[in-house]
Amino acid sequence: MNGVTMDFGFGVPTRGPLATPRDIATIASRGEALGFRTVVVNDHIIVPRDVDSTYPYSQTGQWAGGRTGEALEQLVLLSYLAHATAHLRLLTSVMVVPHRNPVVTAKMLATVDVLSEGRVTVGCGAGWMREEFDAIGTPPFKDRGRVTDEYLNVFKVLWTQGEPNFAGEYANFKNITFLPKPVQKPHPPLWIGGEGGVAMRRVAALGDGWYPIGNNPRQPLDVPDRYAAAVEKLRRYVESQGRDMAEIDLAYGVNWYSGYGDSTAVPSSEGGRRAFTGDKDEIADDIAKYHELGLRCLVLNFEGSSVSETLERMEHFMSDIVPKAGF
Repeated sequence: MNGVTMDFGFGVPTRGPLATPRDIATIASRGEALGFRTVVVNDHIIVPRDVDSTYPYSQTGQWAGGRTGEALEQLVLLSYLAHATAHLRLLTSVMVVPHRNPVVTAKMLATVDVLSEGRVTVGCGAGWMREEFDAIGTPPFKDRGRVTDEYLNVFKVLWTQGEPNFAGEYANFKNITFLPKPVQKPHPPLWIGGEGGVAMRRVAALGDGWYPIGNNPRQPLDVPDRYAAAVEKLRRYVESQGRDMAEIDLAYGVNWYSGYGDSTAVPSSEGGRRAFTGDKDEIADDIAKYHELGLRCLVLNFEGSSVSETLERMEHFMSDIVPKAGF
């Protein structure tokens, strides 16, 4: 192995029959006991009844996740998980940065970092659903990239400066005290979601990590060669900012994982086998290959129709696949 630690992550339900306090706590605490290092929470505040925006992670552009309109609020749930667990990293996966006032968001994230004794990682994205932006009353959807960059700078100012002040296009403040600061210094890691050049440039300029999902049909990273080429492209962006690639955490989301190592192989964007599908040996080999490319955190989807099925998938992965990968 290349010496880079490999952590494994899982999500907790934010909608549906398993999105109850007891079931969420059960899944999170059992994941911690199994040796997972990261628990992730996704982000929707309002789910409009009609969504015409293109979802980035399906071939059709259709999003199947919001039929009921149900969604627990991400940062409140993150605080609940801080109490329900003792050691897991708490990852927003991802937080749509323009959705919330940046000063309030910085305060909430700092509070969770204090309550969790320094376990927050902020997965960040600019968002994709115009209808949700309109319903919340955010700055214009077309400005979401600039808003995201400015809000991330607001977070850093509030988290690190003793007398924070900021004058921007979307946020302004001065003569304030912002306490308590986050436990983590200089601040909780900012992992930037997204697969293309815009996301990579944001990583290079503002981020502490890159957190793509592998099955974006416009920028697929679902085989090792494609991922390796993308990491090299990211390296060039990072070095152009005068930074060292060693400073950048590499994380990766696998939202297509079926939960069982004996599953059927799925075609990739190149026509061969998509990574993290197939039998146990193939999936373990994929983990090792991505690790050799510098991957630090692999997040998979284990959610089943019941708590017992979800936990069975998690247990199978940690007992039957991870050891085969050499971890």
